[in-house]
Amino acid sequence: MAYACDYCGKDRQAAHNVSHSNRKSRKWQMPNLQTVRVLVGGRVRRLRACTRCIRSGRVVKAA
Repeated sequence: MAYACDYCGKDRQAAHNVSHSNRKSRKWQMPNLQTVRVLVGGRVRRLRACTRCIRSGRVVKAA
């Protein structure tokens, strides 16, 4: 299973670590994903959601 948001699909991005001498090495920038208990079709499931989706109200949390 990929490290991505189950709602918006946001996943890791490629970037560079840049040293003082301007040498570049590969790194990955990961989204801030949280495991959330969510109501899906009347059932409670655990899904990964980014904090932007949680804040904006896309995620309906289980009580």
